[in-house]
Amino acid sequence: MRKKLIFTVLLASAGLFCMNAQTLPDQKETLEAMTKVNGYFMKKYADYRTPSFVRGVTRPSNIWTRGVYYEGLMALYSIYPREEYYDYAYDWSEYHNWGMRNGNTTRNADDYCCGQTYIDLYNICPKPEMLKNIKSNINMLVNTPQVNDWWWVDAVQMGMPVFAKLGKLTGEQKYFDKMWEMYQYTRNVHGEKGMYNPKDCLWWRDQDFDPPYKEPNGEDCYWSRGNGWVYAALVRVLNEIPSDEKHRQDYINDFLAMSKAIKNCQREDGFWNVSLHDPTNFGGKETTGTALFVYGMAWGVRNGFLDRSEYLPVLLKGWNAMVKEAVHPNGFLGFVQGTGKEPKDGQPVTYDSVPDFEDYGVGCFLLAGTEIYKLQ
Repeated sequence: MRKKLIFTVLLASAGLFCMNAQTLPDQKETLEAMTKVNGYFMKKYADYRTPSFVRGVTRPSNIWTRGVYYEGLMALYSIYPREEYYDYAYDWSEYHNWGMRNGNTTRNADDYCCGQTYIDLYNICPKPEMLKNIKSNINMLVNTPQVNDWWWVDAVQMGMPVFAKLGKLTGEQKYFDKMWEMYQYTRNVHGEKGMYNPKDCLWWRDQDFDPPYKEPNGEDCYWSRGNGWVYAALVRVLNEIPSDEKHRQDYINDFLAMSKAIKNCQREDGFWNVSLHDPTNFGGKETTGTALFVYGMAWGVRNGFLDRSEYLPVLLKGWNAMVKEAVHPNGFLGFVQGTGKEPKDGQPVTYDSVPDFEDYGVGCFLLAGTEIYKLQ
């Protein structure tokens, strides 16, 4: 009888293993999807020095959109350390003198987003000049009283992880403290009552979208990529701060609440709409929000914060949808909403439409793919 019970348990375990193996894509396939998408981008933008020229404005290549791309590239490099990836990131950083657009004294998080990559590169092969500008700029933010700089949700992802990375690197609590002060102000104070709605566990893009602003169907406007930025920021912060950091549980609580809310907004085909609570307002597949949600959920499952049986089907449905329906044979990434701040911006969003900036969509996809790879 005992032998029969053991055999039954082993059989059940084997069946569970097979089910998981069939559910999770093969690591080789995941890596192929990422290298294809990244290869398209690196080939098209081989000259990392080339500034962007969009809507009549010239912008240097260390703009936030490119900063997000390099976040994804460094994530890919962490699992697949090809020399060309490192060189592409290092040469870009060195070309910009490890500095920020609009000078090295800025309160604009879009400007110092590039610092995330500078710090990642420093951690691989440290040289003092790599940190000089980003560290002095963040020290300026730490040593001045303002806490209201992150007045739009994108800024939470562009800026918050820089503080977390410097805190981990230096061991100085001041970076964690300032990061919390700025985060909680954006969350709880900006506008009338903050940009986070604890009822729906989602974020308004900025105070222009606080109630009484409504979507056409009468719901609050929760922009997919905007919520994706905050969700990704929480992951990137939790990756860096120590287990006993005094506000760690606050970040975890927000991550868990957002995860549930995001899960409930997923489309049947695996994507998320640009408007999370109004699928009729420029509804349709959208890659960047989807990628950021997959990134966060995969990280949450892998690190034991999210229940595997509940969230694995959701995140895999999202990943598989992007790989099958958004990735072109040549690596171009479709269904990427162009820059903006709400559902109507950056339209049309189609399989063949080219967004005004291609870089951040690739970065989001690489972040998601790297976490899918690590799940296996």
